[in-house]
Amino acid sequence: MYEAWMLTAAVASMTVKLRMGHLVTGNTYRNPAHVAKMATTIDQISHGRFTLGIGAAWFKREHEAYGWAYPTVRERQDRFEESCALIRALFTSEAPVDFQGRYYQLDNAPLSPASVQQPHIPIMVGGMGERRTLRTLAKYGDVWNLDGFSVGSESSRLHGGMSLELYRHKIDVLERHCEDVGRDPGEIKHTVFMPTKLSNDKADVEEFIQRVGPGTVAGTAEYIIDRVGEFVNAGVDEIMFAPRPSDVEALQRLDAEILSAFR
Repeated sequence: MYEAWMLTAAVASMTVKLRMGHLVTGNTYRNPAHVAKMATTIDQISHGRFTLGIGAAWFKREHEAYGWAYPTVRERQDRFEESCALIRALFTSEAPVDFQGRYYQLDNAPLSPASVQQPHIPIMVGGMGERRTLRTLAKYGDVWNLDGFSVGSESSRLHGGMSLELYRHKIDVLERHCEDVGRDPGEIKHTVFMPTKLSNDKADVEEFIQRVGPGTVAGTAEYIIDRVGEFVNAGVDEIMFAPRPSDVEALQRLDAEILSAFR
């Protein structure tokens, strides 16, 4: 939303090393060409440290609250794929772009300012849908994220929450889409958004896992280090921790007891 974009820009102006981005902005919230222009502005402010995260959008109540249309799943996926194609075209073209889609059009549209990053701002495709979302990623995305808070009941029944089996299964699906569309799967970065609870209290840990989903990374420091190591060894490029509670003390414990083991 607007506030999130402004916060990202503010953080960009106060730091010199941190990368920043969204997990993720909904495509239905605004025109994708407008999103591309906002993204390159933040990329300029941050000197090339921005990742654009975008998804098809799913939160019906938010659409109702703000008076936005909430299309069918099929239309949202169609719009999302078209948006990713349009954004990538703007990001990668040195000349003004023409684009004639069903939902979005460009008429000799320049993108100014352009990306600082080369060849362009990374596009993170949010979502785990195997038929449409991962195929859109294979066509137009640069980063995939396994979001441990978004593992639905169907995925949980099939694979378990933040399990290594789920991660490997999704990567297999993505690689098949890449082969089908002629994309090198090595061009796509694999990331994980990992709900984490560091606690020696068994009841506390079990309640958190029950609330978030099977396979959630929660328990003692030794257990969490082992689970993180599994994902690192499986080829995950980046892990984004989401400790609960999300306060300063929890972040400091995570740094001291977990992250220190991987430095």
